[in-house]
Amino acid sequence: MKSRIIAVLVCIGLIITFFVARSGPSAAPDYPTNSSLTSDVIIDIPAGSAGSDIARLLVENQIVKSSDAFFRVAVGDKRSEKIAPGNHRLTQKISAKQALDQLLDPNRIPNLIKVYEGAWKSEIATSLQQYGFSKNDVANAFKRVKLPQGFKDPEGLLFPAQYTFAKGTTADLAVQSMIDRFTHESIAKELLMGSKEFSGAKLLTIASIVQAEGDTKDFDKVSRVIRNRLAIGMPLQLDSTVHFIKRVRGQIFLSTESTLIASPYNTYKRYGLPPGPIGSPGVAAINAALKPAVGDWLYFITVAPGDTRFTKSIEEFNTWKALYEKNRKAGAFK
Repeated sequence: MKSRIIAVLVCIGLIITFFVARSGPSAAPDYPTNSSLTSDVIIDIPAGSAGSDIARLLVENQIVKSSDAFFRVAVGDKRSEKIAPGNHRLTQKISAKQALDQLLDPNRIPNLIKVYEGAWKSEIATSLQQYGFSKNDVANAFKRVKLPQGFKDPEGLLFPAQYTFAKGTTADLAVQSMIDRFTHESIAKELLMGSKEFSGAKLLTIASIVQAEGDTKDFDKVSRVIRNRLAIGMPLQLDSTVHFIKRVRGQIFLSTESTLIASPYNTYKRYGLPPGPIGSPGVAAINAALKPAVGDWLYFITVAPGDTRFTKSIEEFNTWKALYEKNRKAGAFK
């Protein structure tokens, strides 16, 4: 069924009753742990495969000695719920424990798509094209994808994770899996419900800015600064929103000319939140958007790598800004 979208980290159900029926008191045949691993094969795990299907594939490709041996290991290890559909590179004639470890190793998944925290939709589109989907198919998938209520664009809703897809997966199903991964995450579900102050869409926008603006340890403080500025009608004036417009990364310095760009995402020229997210936030940024720190800060600045400071005082902020300029010119941010 189309509703059963394929995604990495999708639970592939292990049929315990099958295991109980086939397992007995004696140990199941198993290869010894192989310390000289040389012969690898690629197996394709179809979407929706049960534990018996995976075990059969492993036996047929001479990876494990018996399906029972794999079941004994997999049923007793919760990590087995995270076996992904799609291609896996495994070594032949290894123990069931080694087989499970290799199935869970992202380095053994050819052509893995990695959606990083803060990734833009445009960057994810490029990754999908590199995976093998055509540019037109990806563009159409973004248009046809089913979004949560209140959202009009996939930007910000493509959950940061590692993805791989079974043979024959369409671009539509691939993109939908990323959206569904977001909507099934417990903290993301809470965000989508919104709060007394903000809709789910606005909370997602806040989370995306938090992700782009701060180190993880400062996420909740950045979230508070955003809320404090919005509460008093102060422009956000955040560099990350301009970087999103210009599609540039890794640039700390923002020119005066850049702050004058005519765009609804330019928080130097426009008041309030931008019209949508500026990337895909991770769990920590989403949590910070929902639960900001307590504080009266209106300003923050990173004066040196790892040293971000928060204040309510414009005078103190300007002092720190001078220190930032000094450090920048000295090459601290290169």
